Amino acid sequence: MTSLLLPTRDGALERWLPTAAPVRAVTRRPPVSRSAYAAAHVVADAFAPADPGHEVALDWDATLAFRRHLWSCGLGVAEAMDTAQRGMGLDWPTTHELIRRTGAEARACGGRWVAGVGTDQLPQKPATIDAVAGAWREQLELVAGEGATPVVMASRALAAVARGPADYRAAYGKLLSGADGPVLLHWLGEQFDPALAGYWGHTDVRAAARELADLCAEHASVVAGVKVSVLDADVETEFRRALPDGVACYTGDDFNYPALIAGDDQGHSDALLGIFDPIAPVAGAALARLDDGDTAGFHALLDPTVPMSREIFRAPTKHYKVGIVFLAYLAGHQSHFRMVGGLESARSIVHLAEVLRLADTAGVLGDPDLAVARMRPLLVAAGVDA
Repeated sequence: MTSLLLPTRDGALERWLPTAAPVRAVTRRPPVSRSAYAAAHVVADAFAPADPGHEVALDWDATLAFRRHLWSCGLGVAEAMDTAQRGMGLDWPTTHELIRRTGAEARACGGRWVAGVGTDQLPQKPATIDAVAGAWREQLELVAGEGATPVVMASRALAAVARGPADYRAAYGKLLSGADGPVLLHWLGEQFDPALAGYWGHTDVRAAARELADLCAEHASVVAGVKVSVLDADVETEFRRALPDGVACYTGDDFNYPALIAGDDQGHSDALLGIFDPIAPVAGAALARLDDGDTAGFHALLDPTVPMSREIFRAPTKHYKVGIVFLAYLAGHQSHFRMVGGLESARSIVHLAEVLRLADTAGVLGDPDLAVARMRPLLVAAGVDA
């Protein structure tokens, strides 16, 4: 294996060679001690003739093959979430088709999945509470009809029109009071999407958590769980303990997930994580250890992935999808490093080099030789004589 010259944050170049042994997936069996879903990215069609900034085109074969990969690692698939570039390039017609196709794949192979229910089919104008609830309902019926558990995603349209907690209660109440089956709710913090600042009618994160816990208690007959993505382990733990019996907490904290999943003597978080997309073999192996009661082994596998995850999800956090797709490219899950809307340009070559180093340390590079070969042209394109 040849080495690479990688740029560093101080403007230098350093010679680098992968050294860690990859962690291999050990089972296809889903974990039994935790529910675990990987929020899956989509693969852009690199040869679509239209400008990617104006038309969405996916490589359907590669996109669906990646979902089969996640299932093969024992994880469930969280479809059409923010990791799939909802609100950052993926439009509603393509999302509709994505949900339909993933439903067919899930039925064919028995894969577990959930799918995002949003309001992105609404026209770009101020909405009403009724319009938000109606848009959610339309997507919920599609998702449930395809066999997935719906995940009601935080709505930019609702954030724009709501004037306080009562408006959030009204919108969610209109949807949940008519729901026929279990749903998950999704609290996506403003780190991931600045348009969601002040969601639930509160700028204070703990006040927002109390508001959401009260909503869950009010609709506990249909709310099966809540995905929490606020990147604050203390807030999530407090929120988890405030939930009514039967309502699960799914961590979306890509900074602190090992400790939150392991839990404490008062409970644990299940997982619905974007970082599980690139670390699926490691995550599956770690969860198998937890099933066996080997908490130390669980941490030994999963803890080393945290520095890489923190780099991928560093501010501005909304661009974490770049690191996710970059690692899928290095691993051979797609033939190119291109994204819907040309979003691959949102992170620097220095950031990508650091993700590569940390991925090696974490045992995430399943084929280090392939990763080196695929990194080289990116470095050359950036002006590095790799």
